[in-house]
Amino acid sequence: MLVSQILKTKSSEGVVTVPPTTLVSEAAKMLSEKRIGTVIVSRDGKSLDGILSERDIVREIGARGAGCLTNTVDTLMTSKLVTCSGDDVADVILKKMTEGRFRHMPVIENGELKGLISLGDVVKARLMELAMEKDALEGMIMGH
Repeated sequence: MLVSQILKTKSSEGVVTVPPTTLVSEAAKMLSEKRIGTVIVSRDGKSLDGILSERDIVREIGARGAGCLTNTVDTLMTSKLVTCSGDDVADVILKKMTEGRFRHMPVIENGELKGLISLGDVVKARLMELAMEKDALEGMIMGH
């Protein structure tokens, strides 16, 4: 399955972005309210400056204490990003996420942010593929 197909199955709410000057406390509140694990850091909502996850925030609180919540997100974000395009295959993305130990990957087309896929999105898509393959094989065996 292609990344573009996975994006079509997701809600049309789009990717949550915040400017680099957003306070970490504001980003944490947004993650909590929207029940999401990651925000994209972007100056204009289209370009990609970085990514900030709940894991990044918790790790920093553990290392430095709650004082880090008054920092801006650009001080905690991951700026070396692994991205994909709509033409990438889900199995390849799953391998990259697993090996890199991260759960969210921005989808970029022509230098512009088009979406965000999670490890859960990719696993769900792969399970759907396997179920369809199983049904097709059962149909062949049963002569349907």
